[in-house]
Amino acid sequence: MTVRQQYTQATQQFERFLLDARDTLGHHSTHVTYTTVQAVLVTFRRRLRVRDALLFADALPAVLRAIFVSDWDADASPLPFGTRAEQTAEAQAFRRDHSFVPDDAIAVVATVLRRHVDAALLDRILVSLPLGAREYWAASPPAL
Repeated sequence: MTVRQQYTQATQQFERFLLDARDTLGHHSTHVTYTTVQAVLVTFRRRLRVRDALLFADALPAVLRAIFVSDWDADASPLPFGTRAEQTAEAQAFRRDHSFVPDDAIAVVATVLRRHVDAALLDRILVSLPLGAREYWAASPPAL
């Protein structure tokens, strides 16, 4: 049995994703981009039950999956999805002293993510998650 490509190519896949996200976000470095992506993932994760979060994680490439589940308080109760403005404010508050999260970060990261995952699988998973999950990962942001 061979090792799955998603693991043998994980670093290269993540680097491609991060460079795409950096360029699409207009950030000056991948370090800033990493923090933005992490903030967007954690903000989403905080709105899911463990079971739902693990379903979503199955659609992510290996390194993004690891970022999504790292440092997780799995006992915390899920937050309501709320508005895009509330979600954005939360993402921007993540690592506040080192945050360069733009106002459109969630939609931009969603756009980039869809270029690096099986979008059909992602959509099938999102429809099984709580209301608000599909809107969160919409490539264009909902009206505020």
